[in-house]
Amino acid sequence: MTSTIAFIGGGNMARSLIGGLLARGHDPARLHVAEPVAALREALQADFGVTACEHGAQAVVGADTWVLAVKPQVMRTVCEELAPQAQAQRPLVISIAAGITTAQLERWLGGALPVVRAMPNTPALLGAGVTGLFASPHVDADGRASAQRLLDAVGKTVWIDSEALMDAVTAVSGSGPAYLFLLAEAMIDAGIREGLPADTARTLTLQTLLGGARMLTESDADAAELRRRVTSPGGTTQAAIETFETGGLRTLVAAAIHAARLRGAELSAAND
Repeated sequence: MTSTIAFIGGGNMARSLIGGLLARGHDPARLHVAEPVAALREALQADFGVTACEHGAQAVVGADTWVLAVKPQVMRTVCEELAPQAQAQRPLVISIAAGITTAQLERWLGGALPVVRAMPNTPALLGAGVTGLFASPHVDADGRASAQRLLDAVGKTVWIDSEALMDAVTAVSGSGPAYLFLLAEAMIDAGIREGLPADTARTLTLQTLLGGARMLTESDADAAELRRRVTSPGGTTQAAIETFETGGLRTLVAAAIHAARLRGAELSAAND
């Protein structure tokens, strides 16, 4: 908690990480943020007491860990502007940009740097996220531990051995909250069509999804077993599940996740 961390980009994910670090006792004076939008800089300083700068070159001074929290489309420009300082300071670099590989980041930053690629998801904003992590060959044990401590501040972490699988991580968990939100939309709309008042349909749906998620995370049984336990033969749940299966739900989910994985690979190629 004594390292100095520079965030390049002060958006929602950076804010969630900063909040998580402060909750774990990190000194706000050792957290620097580069954010070009003046209103966002002021909010970061007011909300967290961190040092907020307009330019990345200012934020990284004295920082031994850099968190690249900008959009993939501008990552190359940001890295190339910071390359001279990266080569001089030799920081641990953590990127949370989808589709940008560690090899690309190393090359844009001048080469031979320890780079960790991270894919958190939006529940990190509530401290309930999950992050897939991949370390380049230049990352040592201390670097891996530092990266994990940082991302543990907003939820669980899992290490991926092959970087080729990071696009699959993005497809499953990075984009995954939106899949749940879509299911919630559909359930609420269906309840309303069946005659429920809108507020009642919403409450029933959201609490059901919350309770189901807790059962999944707190039970020793896997998803298939939990489903079997609530599906009585010939009952209402069986009628619904059979409709899902007949409609090809599993195939559709697999196709959606595959499409998201391919888009992650396309982002990498488009920004090379």
